[in-house]
This record gives sequence, C-alpha cells and structure tokens, in this order.
Amino acid sequence: MTTTCLTDPECAQSRSRPGHSAPSDGRGLPKWLIQNRRGGWRRIAQNFAPSWFAVTMGTGIVSILLHSFSTIYPGYQSSLNTLSIIFFALNVFLFLLIFGISILRYILYPATWSLMLQHPVQSLFLGTIPMGFATIVNMFTLVYLPRWGGATSQIALACCFGLPYQMMTKHKTRHDTMTAAWPLPIVAPIVASASGALVANALPDPQNALITITTSYILWGTGVPLAFVVLVIYFHRLVVYKLPPNEVIVSVFLPLGPMGQGGYAIMQLGSMAVKFFPETGTLHTSVGDVLYVLGFGVAIVMWGFGLVWLFFTLGAVLRRGRFPFNMGWWGFTFPISVYAMGALKLGEEMPSAFFKIFGTVFGVSVLLLWFIDTAGTVQNMLRGRLFEAP
Repeated sequence: MTTTCLTDPECAQSRSRPGHSAPSDGRGLPKWLIQNRRGGWRRIAQNFAPSWFAVTMGTGIVSILLHSFSTIYPGYQSSLNTLSIIFFALNVFLFLLIFGISILRYILYPATWSLMLQHPVQSLFLGTIPMGFATIVNMFTLVYLPRWGGATSQIALACCFGLPYQMMTKHKTRHDTMTAAWPLPIVAPIVASASGALVANALPDPQNALITITTSYILWGTGVPLAFVVLVIYFHRLVVYKLPPNEVIVSVFLPLGPMGQGGYAIMQLGSMAVKFFPETGTLHTSVGDVLYVLGFGVAIVMWGFGLVWLFFTLGAVLRRGRFPFNMGWWGFTFPISVYAMGALKLGEEMPSAFFKIFGTVFGVSVLLLWFIDTAGTVQNMLRGRLFEAP
C-alpha cells in the first residue's frame, strides 16, 4: 500500500476492489519496489510526504504524557522523568531528520511543493508540523524553562487559516471521500495555545506572561469552534456514507484530538489567568478565578463530547477487525494521548480517582501503540512501502 492510498480515500477504495493488484515488471516484484531500489535516497526525498510529521507528534506527546505521569505518581518520578527525557531526545532527533528530508525534497523537486498544496489530503498534514514542534516546545518548557515558542503560533495560525481557505478555493473535495484528517490544520492552534500556557508560566515578566496568555486564548478561539464545525460535517458524512475504507479507518480517532487538547489547554490557561491577571491588574480582581472556573466547565463538557467520539471510534475499529498498517496508524497516538492528558488534568483539578485511572489506562495504551507503530514503520520503511507520494 502506497502513501497515496494511505491518505486518499478514493485510492483506498480502488485498492479494495476485487481483482486489484499492484503493477508488476514481469519478474514477480511490484513496480514501486523496483523503482525504490533503483532510485536510492533521491526517490525517498522526492516521495517524502508531510504525513511523516505525524511520527514526531506521536513521539512527542508520549514524552509529555510520561512527564505528566511523573507528577501524578511521585513514587516513580525518577524513572518516568528519565523515560520522558529519552522520548524527548528521540523526538528532537526525528523532527530534525524529517524536517531536513522535507526541505531537501522541496529544494531538489520544487514542483512537489505546489502539487502537495493542491492535494486535498496531503496538504492537510502540514498541520502536523507545528503540532510536532509544539511537543518539543512543551517538553523544553517543562524540563528546561525556555523563553521561546512564537514560531509555533505563527505556523499554527498559517495552517488553520490558510489550509481551510485552500480547501474552499483550490481543492477538489467531495463529501463522500471526506476523512477525519480535515481537523489536522485546525488542531494546530489549539496545541499552540496549550504550549502558550506552559511558556507563560516560565516567563519572569508578568506583562510578557499576560501577553502570552491572551494570545493563547485567541489561538484557542481560532481552533476549537472551527473544529466543532468540521466535526458536524464529518458526523453527517459518517451517517450518510457510512464508515471510511479500511485503509483510512484509523482516521476516525482524530476527533479525539481537539476535544482532549482543547479541554487541557483551556484548563491550563485558566490556571495561568488566576496567577497573572490579578498580578498585572487586568480587568477585575476576580477575573482570573472566573476564567479558571469557566475553563474547568468547558473542559469537562468537551471531554464528555470526546467520550461520544471515542465510542464511535472503538465501534468502527472493532467492526472492521484487521486492517493494513500505514502511516495513518500514527493517528492513534496523538489524539488518544491528549484525551488521556485531559482526563489526568481533570483528575488533578477535582480531584477524581476515575479520571486519574482512565488517563493512566489510556496513557499506557498509547505507549503500547507507540511501540507497535514504530515496529510497523521500520518494517515497512525497509521494504520501501512508505515512500510513495501522490
């Protein structure tokens, strides 16, 4: 299965038709395998799609999840912190490697940039770039207390505003071929807003922290309402045209992302508002407390809405049974991780044993999924199956 079919429902449907088989060169080997062997690193670079940044999203969120575990389970804090830093270092390496190959792709083959932007599915994966980078910013903030993070916000806004407009004006989309990849560029500013809350807590100047918090609220406001709009359209697509093909069935996990990350971000911003709004004399002296309480209320409602999507997702996957490995499997890790982090944050604020246990169980599941995804990626990468772009 090529990368084209991993992200393009029309191609996936054609692959699933009876009698369809990969083209052969007459020697019993698929043509794509012969071409990949002959093309070497140039062919890898030419076919290196943006969906590879989903790997950094999955790896980065695992490092943050492990760091969250270290605060909830202090008895294992040292071991969990060590694992968190190992995943963080691995994520930095992967991000630099994938980013470098991507830059090489557009330098050697500049035409692929415009072709990628015009593709109705591949272009959506540009949203994974700021989200993958945001996981690095978050961990760097949590561990090393940095003073940066603006690049994430700018790229996230560019994806959130630019890619949906591209879909309206350039892309040829159909309702029946829609997948849950549509929210990818929209989730980027939501992730950036959570990063802003963490960065604000690390800033020494309260005025700079206030600007960061305000900007993060705006980022949250650009992403969450639009994510709800897209989810309504996606729900209608599922009801009318039923479940997507097996090759893209894992995309049904993606709606958990804006629900979990949106709730987590608004609670973090509420905590920062309590701290910095009274200190800077912003609005009324109680405005921080109001935003904190409202943030918790919004977060628990969003988490509950995510529970509905989790039911739909598990039902869809269990109904389909086995389905082939592809890069879309990395779509498991990030949405489930942020949904688990939202539960852990709710359990921390209430406090509640239910949310802590729920977040822990799902967090451990994410770790297992990460190892499964890694093994599948390495195996298929060595066979050349993941280096074939539209």
